Amino acid sequence: MQQNKKKIAILGGGPSGLFLYKRLVEYGNTDLDVTIYEKKSMLGAGMPYSVEGATDEHVTNVSDNEIPDIVSSIEEWIKNAPAELLERFNINSGNFNEYKVLPRILFGHYLSSQFDLLQQIAAIKGITTTILYNTNVTDVIYNKEEKKVCVVTENEKAEFDHAVICTGHNWPKKYEGRVKGYFDSPYPPSKLALKLNHTIAIRGSSLTAIDAIRTLARNNGKFIKEDNGQLSFEKEEDCPNFRMVIHSRSGMLPAVRFHLEDSHLSHDSLLTRKEIDEHRKENDGFLSLDFVFKKNFTEIFRTKDPDFYSRIKDLSIEEFVEEMMELRERLDPFQLLKAEYIQAEKSIKRQESIYWKEMLAVLSFAMNHPAKYLSAEDMQRLQKVLMPLISIVIAFVPQKSCSELLALHHAGVLDITAVNQDSTVEPQHGGGIIYNYLDENQNQKVEHYDTFVDCVGQPHLSYDDFPFKTLLSQKAVSPATLKFKSNEAAETIFENGSTLVEKNADGSYSLQVSGIAINDNFQIIDQYGSYNENIYIMAVPYIGGFNPDYSGLDFCESASLRIVEDIFKVVGFEL
Repeated sequence: MQQNKKKIAILGGGPSGLFLYKRLVEYGNTDLDVTIYEKKSMLGAGMPYSVEGATDEHVTNVSDNEIPDIVSSIEEWIKNAPAELLERFNINSGNFNEYKVLPRILFGHYLSSQFDLLQQIAAIKGITTTILYNTNVTDVIYNKEEKKVCVVTENEKAEFDHAVICTGHNWPKKYEGRVKGYFDSPYPPSKLALKLNHTIAIRGSSLTAIDAIRTLARNNGKFIKEDNGQLSFEKEEDCPNFRMVIHSRSGMLPAVRFHLEDSHLSHDSLLTRKEIDEHRKENDGFLSLDFVFKKNFTEIFRTKDPDFYSRIKDLSIEEFVEEMMELRERLDPFQLLKAEYIQAEKSIKRQESIYWKEMLAVLSFAMNHPAKYLSAEDMQRLQKVLMPLISIVIAFVPQKSCSELLALHHAGVLDITAVNQDSTVEPQHGGGIIYNYLDENQNQKVEHYDTFVDCVGQPHLSYDDFPFKTLLSQKAVSPATLKFKSNEAAETIFENGSTLVEKNADGSYSLQVSGIAINDNFQIIDQYGSYNENIYIMAVPYIGGFNPDYSGLDFCESASLRIVEDIFKVVGFEL
């Protein structure tokens, strides 16, 4: 009987692997033999929710009610969670609130417990599960004739019918370890446990930057809760010159987390697959960004918020972004943070959404999957115009993080400066960096910092960065590219020397975007344009070109469904 089982390998046991395994376990077919390769000793947590990506002060930007269903809710798990874990994070199971964010390490333990429960369910159903802990996958080889996938580790090779790459985050090191004071990312945060009696340069203002700021603050001072409930910050005596400066292209801080009405980022009014296909037939095979914006954003306000609809209904994407950014650009970033903090507190207390911000998150999620059908021109517009607004508004910074940022700024320890898009960071042989940028007044700045932390978030990695080199040499994967709709637009960029634009044999032009090409079912695509029936990928750093924005656990839930539907060739599979 064993030889008839469908053999499936999951490369990575973090959140992506967890959701994929959940889909396999809950699917009706029990003739499965699943092997999970995990490089660490813990399943479920991945990088963000383990010591690789968090320490005790770091919190999630989602709450229990916003998390896709797994086996049990956090509220149910908390009732029986280990007492020492609850004590460590000061959690009272009797007063647990499903609308509160959680410490990330605690959330990692919850995800790990869900993996345990799924294994129990799998065993009862007769599904064979093998977990290979502390096992690093070094290569993947595709046997095209047999349609089998060979997974290679340091110790052995194993053959499977299907493999799903769920390797999660990857933060390549360029200068870290070679240049003193240079950090390519703030992860693992334990490396930032430093006493620093000088000004630190932080690049980026994302949630990644907030992680670094909170860690550095705790190692160089302490937060104090005043009698009036306000938070203040006090530097340690031995580091009086400790200070942090955020360098952001927008010169803005991300927006504050509020109450989400549709907490799982889904909406009945969104474009269906049929509508997208019909639109592409009428648009030379392309998906128009303006069409998606109108249908998945503007039109939704017609009945939900008529006043807002009347305000934006005739605006182009560029005009809408300009209007939404105008207030943020006019106000001091920390004044705006304080105002949004108060607004968000009311939103959560009253359980009332800030609807346009919520719908921007829904737009981002809904647009992510079909983005591979955008023209190169529209992808450039998406990246240059819309994504900067989306990345600021839907960061959903937790209130606790906001109060700490405000306390640090009030103490004169944290500031933000706007830098131009062409700003550069030059590592110095003697340590530290030189930051070259134009400030808001277009003045050239050249500043030296002894310590630099790159916090721009997970980089979209290139085709050449793809980790499984045999698949590259087999040409089983191909670079992600998008065709230009207009040859004139492409020729202008091409003639200006862009290395990302290439001329095709038929005279058309393509734009190379990051990562590898995939189809709608997350299958890799080879050099001939054919999809691979046996290899799927959910590792977001390598598919960022065709999936420009991904929404954490919602992405895991959505992508895993498409993959399992395809493995079993079932359309409309619902759990």
